[in-house]
Amino acid sequence: MKILFVADGRSPISQNWMRHFIERGDDVYLASTFDCDLHFPLKGFQFTPVAFSEMKKKTALPGSGSARTLGLRTLIRQWVGPLSIFRSAFKLRAFIRQTQPDLIHAMRIPYEGMLAASALDGMKTQARFLTSVWGNDFTLYAAATPLMKYYTRKTLNAADALHADCARDARLAQTWGFGLNKPTLVVPGNGGIRGDLFYPPLEPVRNPIIINPRGFRAYVQNEAFFKSIPLVLEKQSEARFICSSMQGEPQVLQWINELNIGHAVQLNPLLPHAQMGDVFRAAQVMVSPSIHDGTPNSLLEGMACGCFPVAGDLESIREWITHGQNGLLVDPNNPQAIADAILIALQREDLRREAAGLNQQIISERAEYKNNMRKAEAFYQAV
Repeated sequence: MKILFVADGRSPISQNWMRHFIERGDDVYLASTFDCDLHFPLKGFQFTPVAFSEMKKKTALPGSGSARTLGLRTLIRQWVGPLSIFRSAFKLRAFIRQTQPDLIHAMRIPYEGMLAASALDGMKTQARFLTSVWGNDFTLYAAATPLMKYYTRKTLNAADALHADCARDARLAQTWGFGLNKPTLVVPGNGGIRGDLFYPPLEPVRNPIIINPRGFRAYVQNEAFFKSIPLVLEKQSEARFICSSMQGEPQVLQWINELNIGHAVQLNPLLPHAQMGDVFRAAQVMVSPSIHDGTPNSLLEGMACGCFPVAGDLESIREWITHGQNGLLVDPNNPQAIADAILIALQREDLRREAAGLNQQIISERAEYKNNMRKAEAFYQAV
């Protein structure tokens, strides 16, 4: 097949998909909405900025920046970003004509799916159009502004097929215009868990270490998480907390100072994806205090590494975690609820051990990368 990905080429998620089909022998092209350097053999590449993505430095990793910067960037892109789609679509349309793909796969709706749908509007091509839905495309972004609503519906109406990372989003897609009889694939957004990177430790973790891998995002209740830390330390003073992608974040430093918890908190920089397995394997508990989510890749990665998950009680998360069996689900806005769940997990070695076994089985059956990519291959062929 000739496959054109419309994606953020910097993203490990997008790279997972592209690398698999390159290794399979397909001709893979990329229209990247962010400038990037890739170290695998694409048949063709085009930088196709949209929603001011050209302002991001080429060397910047996805999700990098302070909390204030990320929040402001998201707000501006939601209101003004869609205005750039029309212009960018001309550039992508020319690349489609040049490459003549069999399949176009946009790796999320804002803004890659919106861009691809606009480029294909009125265009004569045999290419089929597949869009992915990532965790917050519907629950957080789709209804954010009138133009986001318009372009979300346009994308779902134009799509010939859909990939979602949870069954909830496959259902929600239909309310946004995706046809009932169109084909749908539900597998993790990154294609699944790579067992060579994310696997359990050789020996059980003895130290009470808790990791929050979510970084700063508008839909993650980090304030409630940090307020839960002194509540945990009251009962388990030796507990230590690792926070991903928060090093130097002013708001976090303020919380740490106000709560007097600096001795118990380690703030990590944004690490390369391949290094996160080692971080997860050093922790007993993982906390994901989000109020919007699909299937977080970090949640599955932590589960694969033996971390006991404490997560926001969301419909999509309940597709993976049964409360009290292989994890605990809490109100992510409630510091006491988060603290109570962390303490239960730290104190109940039997619960952690049983959950680790259940989660290994879940990852093996539903989230293993090679198995899911074989499903993706069959799905591509069907589309």
